[in-house]
Amino acid sequence: MSSLPTVTLAKGHLRRMLQLMRTLYSLQQLPAYRQRLAQQLPEVARFDPGHDSVMMGYDFHLQKQGPQLIEVNTNAGGALLAWRAYDPDFPGHAQISRNKRVALLLATFSQELSRFSAGSLTQPRRLLIVDDEPEKQYLAEEMHTLCELFAAQGVEAALADPRQLQGGEEGVFWQGKRVDLIYNRHCDFYLETPAMAPIRAAYLARQICLTPNPRSYALLADKRRMILWQDTAWLASVGVSPRQLELLQATIPACQLLANLDQEQLWQQRKQWVFKPVTAFGSRGVLLGDSISRQRFHSLDPQTTLVQRFIPPSQEEATHMKVDWRLFVYQNRLLGVAPRLYRGQVTNFRQPGSGYAPIRLQNE
Repeated sequence: MSSLPTVTLAKGHLRRMLQLMRTLYSLQQLPAYRQRLAQQLPEVARFDPGHDSVMMGYDFHLQKQGPQLIEVNTNAGGALLAWRAYDPDFPGHAQISRNKRVALLLATFSQELSRFSAGSLTQPRRLLIVDDEPEKQYLAEEMHTLCELFAAQGVEAALADPRQLQGGEEGVFWQGKRVDLIYNRHCDFYLETPAMAPIRAAYLARQICLTPNPRSYALLADKRRMILWQDTAWLASVGVSPRQLELLQATIPACQLLANLDQEQLWQQRKQWVFKPVTAFGSRGVLLGDSISRQRFHSLDPQTTLVQRFIPPSQEEATHMKVDWRLFVYQNRLLGVAPRLYRGQVTNFRQPGSGYAPIRLQNE
């Protein structure tokens, strides 16, 4: 059980987060939404693999007026750590495979494979969790635990660096064996690097179930989508309801591409804003306006920098640590909600005392 203090979340705030998540999921399914984005997306994201993505993450900061969406992620790790933090009965490795939460998580992979294969496969024979040097990742232990869980179901599962893979349009191979499903923890979201080339070729040839995948990333997690979600006139024209429009306006901070703003005026108002690379992950490259230098400001690429209204995180009362909230999601179904406690500018667990905390829901 976690040694961090229990953090309280009002049930109304959780409902609001869930409403937004489900609104965004339904929005990205609209043909008009996909058509509007079609010409903006890279080829690999225009390709529709016919399924969704496991382990989506929706990150929020809490304000007096309610939750504010900070970003959406398609490779949100940490679910097992979060469950262990707030569930005193969460089992150790020996019993974890019988835990209901874990069973629901593993079932999402089966559903992905079934949709990918049009029902011909419901369980992978061989599954890889792929990341850049996975053994060096902070969540390597969690990834190993997932491999153990898959192995308990009769699935050959392992961690792999993409540079260890071979293949192309004929499929993906690891140690000479064909792979059925890749759980993609790598942050080359659009499969653009040479190391991801075998996966990209197999994915476009429908020879590998890749989850999360570039399509899901482009529709929901590319930070430029947050600009579109604020275009209320267009959203109304494609059938988004007044209630959903109100929700989007109330929970998504103002944001715009740097290229579309007056840079000198923005510099004068910089303390009100956060600057984010549009395809960054894990707070990498994120700059707070109150600490950015003029030289760094003018070095930002206007076409790939999102300028987002600064929404400070709330604080845990006993420790005064910053708190953000993550929903772990598959499609529009909640798998878990977790508070992350941290110090410093960005959400990470490098500072002593940081990590997932227990949660207590309370009535308003």
